[in-house]
Amino acid sequence: MTGSGKQHDNIFASPQAKSDFVFDEKVAAVFTDMINRSVPGYATILSMIGVLSARYCTPGSNMYDLGCSLGGASLAMAHQIPHQDYRLFAIDNSPAMVGRLSNTLAEPDSAGLPVTVLCEDVCTTDISNASVVVLNFTLQFIAPARRAALIQRISDGLRPGGILILSEKIRFPAPSLNELFIDLYHEFKMARGYSELEVSQKRAALENVLIPETINDHKQRFQDAGFQSCDVWFQCFNFASMVAVR
Repeated sequence: MTGSGKQHDNIFASPQAKSDFVFDEKVAAVFTDMINRSVPGYATILSMIGVLSARYCTPGSNMYDLGCSLGGASLAMAHQIPHQDYRLFAIDNSPAMVGRLSNTLAEPDSAGLPVTVLCEDVCTTDISNASVVVLNFTLQFIAPARRAALIQRISDGLRPGGILILSEKIRFPAPSLNELFIDLYHEFKMARGYSELEVSQKRAALENVLIPETINDHKQRFQDAGFQSCDVWFQCFNFASMVAVR
């Protein structure tokens, strides 16, 4: 994902008092291992964000990676664009994540990329002249009451024909299917070395922090915000990535 944060994730390996999940230095240090073992198809999603960005990034436009964490999507985008006539803004409200991404961008293979890193609330970020906006597993951490306004801000800031790429953990309307995919997802995580304790404790930590919605919820929000079309391009278990065209 990036050159930083490659430590093994064992944050929830021992019993601990329940507390809400936060993107602090401890999480930033293991984030690459954590997300690659926790999100099915994550490498594929990053790769295709780069491919889609190369197709839709128009000369002289801006691109935004909102909730960039260690910059996996930002780097996938920047390394795929065949020109440098754009500006990419990588934005996150976690100082630990932003600090590590800034260090990565100073490394030889990334130095000189037209990427600006900002530590701020993505809900207040000024979005303008955009050809590509990415919310890669970010919206799910934003309070539901603030989501429509953010999607509207993105829509208003996109050029005609520009795209929003949204990756999210999702829920299913049918309770039986929802439980099935949650169970399959937990089996996926344990097959990648997480224990039942780790799965259980992380789920509890995320319970009040990560609020998933249905695919139809997202589609309705895109429609309300003025996007011309949208659909799912990737899904595995209860994780999906969508593209919406302005």
